[in-house]
Amino acid sequence: MIADLHQDLMHDGTVRLNAFLDAMKQEKPDALVQLGDFAYPSKKNEALTKAFENAHPRALHVLGNHEIDGGHSFDEVAKLWGMKGRYYTENLNGLELLVLDGNEKPKNHKSGYPAHVGPEQLEWFKEQLETLEGPFLVMSHQPLAGPGSIDNASEVQALLNAAADKVLLAVNGHTHIDHMAKAGPLSYLHLNSASYKWVGESYRNRSYPDEVHSKFRWIEYTCPYRESLFATLTLDPANGRIEVRGRDSQWMGQSPAQLSVPTKHGLINGLEICPMIRSRRLVVE
Repeated sequence: MIADLHQDLMHDGTVRLNAFLDAMKQEKPDALVQLGDFAYPSKKNEALTKAFENAHPRALHVLGNHEIDGGHSFDEVAKLWGMKGRYYTENLNGLELLVLDGNEKPKNHKSGYPAHVGPEQLEWFKEQLETLEGPFLVMSHQPLAGPGSIDNASEVQALLNAAADKVLLAVNGHTHIDHMAKAGPLSYLHLNSASYKWVGESYRNRSYPDEVHSKFRWIEYTCPYRESLFATLTLDPANGRIEVRGRDSQWMGQSPAQLSVPTKHGLINGLEICPMIRSRRLVVE
């Protein structure tokens, strides 16, 4: 799994993706998953997208909120990437992947990127949880629990809790943190970005040579990770065991703590806000 590559913001997205793909050649997983905010579906990104899709017979996409910044709709992005739909299921050797689209607009939406699962998708999700045998691994770009959750997270959690005996784990990107949240009986893994932690305009800083920043203006709004971050997920559903094998890096320049960036949601610099994805062993009761 890899999340939040942000090819159109970073100057070295291709290098970061290739590090992931090279590692997966050795790993030989059952599937590859990118958890959103990957790359605009544009001509200039075609080689990068195809490199991901051609690296495995099951290279799966999740829609992130920034995929439409290049001018496409989410339906167009899903079609261009050959997805089954904006949300879908995929069976992997008996494991049911349930992939959600957290980009739908609620009725009262005013501005900014929406983070919502609408009524039609909720009904579809409920049906999958009730009719498919499971076990389930749920994937989305925006979190379904914990910091930065979708605005109707409680509705989704209620459906998941009702099927908790069949749900192993939910995994998301979006927050650019390394974190495990709990909601009811279930665990929600926030997979860190492959590339950086966003710090915003007030904390602009330069981690790379001037020629990089002159061409990629948004990098100075971030604290980049020196190397690409990604993880493998190994599941043993029969025994309820899940192993996350992550990857460590370092800050490329100054860290958010060194820049005195305030933290939110009770997150801690050096713990959840960090240039790493920690390895974890989980037991699902």
